[in-house]
This record gives sequence, structure tokens and C-alpha cells, in this order.
Amino acid sequence: MRTFLGILLLAFFAFSCKGQSNSEKERNVGGPCEDCESLLDYKMLDVAPESIDTLPGFHKNEPKIKITGTVFKKDGKTPAENILLYVYHVDRNGIYQPSDNPVGWERRHGQHRGWLKTDPDGTFVFYTFRPAPYPQVNEPEHIHVYVKEPGTIPYYLDSYLFESDPTLTEEMKQSEKNRGGSGIVRLEKKNGIWTAHRNIILGLNIPDYD
Repeated sequence: MRTFLGILLLAFFAFSCKGQSNSEKERNVGGPCEDCESLLDYKMLDVAPESIDTLPGFHKNEPKIKITGTVFKKDGKTPAENILLYVYHVDRNGIYQPSDNPVGWERRHGQHRGWLKTDPDGTFVFYTFRPAPYPQVNEPEHIHVYVKEPGTIPYYLDSYLFESDPTLTEEMKQSEKNRGGSGIVRLEKKNGIWTAHRNIILGLNIPDYD
């Protein structure tokens, strides 16, 4: 009996140590973020992120936009593969409107969200519509973006902001932290859709990254 109990205890401690080891592999980077864990909702939704995604509401709303980009490693030159990105934004009324049956963080982030995983060239593309500003709040239109690398916890980058947004003042531009690089993008009409490009550099201006 004692031998059996001893085996059980050894198995328990081995399992506990293994769990600690796995968690220790994910570095805490990016500083405080109350909702960055929302990036992991794709697991409970059984979503398999790919390098191209179309967010809910794209077909029903105008103006439609296409966002392209490349994620680079910290050197700013080497493409980063298999990087997870999570994007979300308000609807055309400036509200984070969930669907009828929201799951996870959709209750707060609304239904206009999606997940991407960079391809071997570090590239990604997502299609959505231009969000409205918050109602009665002086804040520019924006698209939130969070990132997760292998070996880190999820963290946030500077939101996408639109250069043509009249509420985006010079003071606001200067106050940006440029986490992952500047999030201010210029929309240009290409093949009938407003298109913008933004490159992301992992670790750039990210607290506790080194």
C-alpha cells in the first residue's frame, strides 16, 4: 500500500513540475493587459488561424477595407512565421456589438473580430470594414491588434489608426508608443477596395521583451 501511495505521489509531483515547466516557457512581456488573454479564444471556438481572414460584417458594411502586413523578428529584417494575431473593432455605430450567442471575450469585444497566423514569409491579410469612432467620445477610429509569439504570453500592439481620420490630431500621433511599430496606416483604393499595409516588428517598444 505504501509503495502504491509513493508511486501516486511521485506521479503527482512529476505532473506538477511539468506544468510549471510549460508555463515558464511563456515569457511575461508587454506589461499589464487585462484582456490580452482574449487572443486565446480561438481555441474554445475551434478556429484554425490562417494567414488570410475575413472578419464578420465585411460583406454587409461599407467602406470595406483590406489590411496587409508582414511580421518581422526583432532585427526588423527576418520574416516571422507562425505568429498569432488577434484583431477586433466596433461596428458602424461605434459599438462593440456581440452576436446573439457570444462566446468568451466576444461579450466585450463584439463580433467583428478574427485571428491570423503568419505564413512562412511572415505575411498576413485581413478583410473587414472601417469602424466608426466611439459615440460621443473624442477618440479616433481604430482596430485593436494583439499578438502571441511562440514562447510569450499574448500582448498588445499599437492599434491600427487611419491617417485620413479627421479626429486623429498631430498630438495624438505623437503620443503613440509605436508598440511593434507605428499603427497609423494610409488607405488607398486598389482593385476597388480601400487597402493599407503595416509591417510589425516583434519586440519593438515592447516592455520586458529582452
